[in-house]
Order: sequence, then C-alpha cells, then structure tokens
Amino acid sequence: MRFSVFQVSRQGGRKNNEDRMGYSYTSDCVVLMLADGMGGHPAGEVAARLAMETVARLFQKLAQPSLDDLAHFLELAMMAAHNQILNYAAEHAMPDAPRTTLVMAVIQSGQVRWAHCGDSRLYLVRQQQLLTRTQDHSFAERSRRPHGTTSAAPMDTNRNVLFTCLGSPVRPVFSVTQPLDLRQDDTLMLCSDGLWASLPEQDIVTELGRNPVEISVPALVEKALQQAGDHSDNVTCLALNWLTPDTSTSTQ
Repeated sequence: MRFSVFQVSRQGGRKNNEDRMGYSYTSDCVVLMLADGMGGHPAGEVAARLAMETVARLFQKLAQPSLDDLAHFLELAMMAAHNQILNYAAEHAMPDAPRTTLVMAVIQSGQVRWAHCGDSRLYLVRQQQLLTRTQDHSFAERSRRPHGTTSAAPMDTNRNVLFTCLGSPVRPVFSVTQPLDLRQDDTLMLCSDGLWASLPEQDIVTELGRNPVEISVPALVEKALQQAGDHSDNVTCLALNWLTPDTSTSTQ
C-alpha cells in the first residue's frame, strides 16, 4: 500500500479556526477524516476535535492491522463521535451541545469507502475527471437537480443551512458509500466548505488532476482564501494520492 498525503488548514476572516483534520494508518489500511465545527453553537472547535479523536481511537483499536468491515467501522465511528460530543456537553452542563460536520474515508485492499454528515466534502478525481463527490446534507443541495448538472440552488436558499450534523439533539443523518476500486494515481480529497464554496468545481478538479497533493492542496487553499477575501471562512484540505499499482482488471 503506497500513498502520499498532504494537508493544510488556514484561518480565514473568522475569530478562530474551528476546522480539524487528520489521518491514521496501519500496514493494511488508512483512514482520512475532516470536521468543521459549526458556528452559531458553542465550542465548535471542541466538537470537531472530539470527532477527530474519537475516530482515530476507534481506528487504532479495530485496525489490527485491517478492519473486518469498512461499512460497520464508518457507521460505528460516526455514531461514536456524535455520542462523545453529547457526553461532553452533558459533563459540562452545556445547554446547547457543540456541533460539527464530519467526512471520513477508509482505504483497504485497494478499495475506498467513505461516510459524511453535513457539508464537508470528499472528491475523488481520476485522470483529471471528477469521478464522484459527496452530496451535502443541506437544504441548498436538496434543491439542486441531480448531481452532474450545472444548475445552482435558488437564490433564497442559504447554503449554510444544514439539516443534520453531529452533536444535534436528534440522531444524525449520514451516508455510507459502497466500496469503490482505486486506480493508481487517483486523488482523494476531503475539504471544508471554506474551500469548495469559494472555487468552481472544475478548478478544484483540474488542480487535483494536474498536480501531486503537495502542490495542489496548498494551491487550492490559497486560491480559496484569495477568492473569498477578508470575509473568508476557514479553509481546510486533506488529500491523498493513491500510488499503489493496479492489481485488478476492474473497470469500475
């Protein structure tokens, strides 16, 4: 298993950076994760940190050195992070729990599966083309036409309004994908909305497809900050180049 990872988080025009990201790996598998603490609720950075720590601990416990069931791990990690945030709020007698988005991906045996809650995104780029990306759990995304079209959300739909997140009073809604075979030179990127909301999707795909992650990640983050200007959101990006030679003839 060969891969290259690069990550950058920059504070925009906000008072503090509530984004968190990280990755962990064994000889057989790797997990990538990114969380964006939500403004409008207390201690968003705490919720994001707790989500990262919870996923990492669970991965280190269960990946010995591989995971028995990737989908089960993703579901378990998502709910464990959610419950850890609620426990923190209860222990500190907080009237409103901290909240965060979470997107994570696990790679094992040449396949990737991912899960997300909220509007932090995952992009998968192959041969300079967008193979797939996550669909935000937002009212703006719900109002769009099916993925692959170029229509924008109605002007009166606030893209920041999510219908689910971790730390909410109700059980979070999250999506877990089916396994997808990776090919050599595929690029997997996780990012906060501070990046994707400031850049055209094609610009993101072109940069990821053209350059290795140690070049594309800082370039995308800098472009997003410049485009958004003084009122930029925090911008966080974590990307992986899959360098393992193909071992199957899958056409997926």
